[in-house]
Amino acid sequence: MDWDPEVLPEQHGRALVVTGATAGIGYFAAERLAATGAHVVLAGRSLDRLGTAAAAIRAQVPNASLGSLLLDLASPESTATAVSGLAEYERLDGLLLNGGSMSLSAADRTPDGLPTLLATHVRANVGLVAGTLPLLERTARRHGATARIVHTSTSFVDLLRTGVRDVRARSRLGVRAYTRSKAVTEMFAYELDRRLRAAGVPVASLVSRPGVGVDARTPHRPGVRDETVPFQRNPYTPWAQGKDAAAWSALRALTDPRAQGGDLYSPSGGVKGRPVRLTPNPLTQAPPPDAMESVWRQLEELAGVRLPTTGAPTPA
Repeated sequence: MDWDPEVLPEQHGRALVVTGATAGIGYFAAERLAATGAHVVLAGRSLDRLGTAAAAIRAQVPNASLGSLLLDLASPESTATAVSGLAEYERLDGLLLNGGSMSLSAADRTPDGLPTLLATHVRANVGLVAGTLPLLERTARRHGATARIVHTSTSFVDLLRTGVRDVRARSRLGVRAYTRSKAVTEMFAYELDRRLRAAGVPVASLVSRPGVGVDARTPHRPGVRDETVPFQRNPYTPWAQGKDAAAWSALRALTDPRAQGGDLYSPSGGVKGRPVRLTPNPLTQAPPPDAMESVWRQLEELAGVRLPTTGAPTPA
């Protein structure tokens, strides 16, 4: 419990990308990272909202170093364009995969027919990882420090009784579809870290769970969390935290010098609290080898990439 979420390690000179950075947890993670001196690339699907988020951050951190990246996680074309844009960066030290649809409707589909939860929480992130790994690796080797990829999950994963074998399996209940997508997220994160270690690639893959963050406890930021933004009521409000505190687990995974690949960080109280390292769920961290290999192949097909056992991923 010696980690202080209010005093983050300095990140001067580092470049970090945060997806879903225009609202909620992503916004507050980006604001805190900007205050550490990092160059923070805000990724989101609306140029107007990206501008609003940048203005809100600069109101809190006047000297913030910010960039923006247009990214619609529901669109593979947008993901590919974002990857091409990031490939032009000189360095990339960290990737916080926070974005994803929060519409808990199992019936929602992307324009190309994929369930929206699967597309935005899984397919897009696999594509982003595949596309940015070469730059993350080059940055890490050039500067002698391990780069990090932080995948956002949920404690709902611990409610699953069986592991996932079919990535595309449908669920009638939105919350179950969301939970399954996050279980796949964790499987990908842990297996990615194992493969990167085996290949000697200095990039660590970690998992964070935010707990429960609610609007009613979230600090106001102009255009991000104020009277102009729809207020989401939540029955857990009396026991929950603000979305600023819900960002703490991801911030620890991304910046704690002691964090290592394969680590899982979550609020100490489950719903809220300071982030602590937990033992990963065996269903996602240590599935049967044949199940993991099958899921890995499905993820490659889903995102249209190759994720080999050695070296950095290459386009399919």
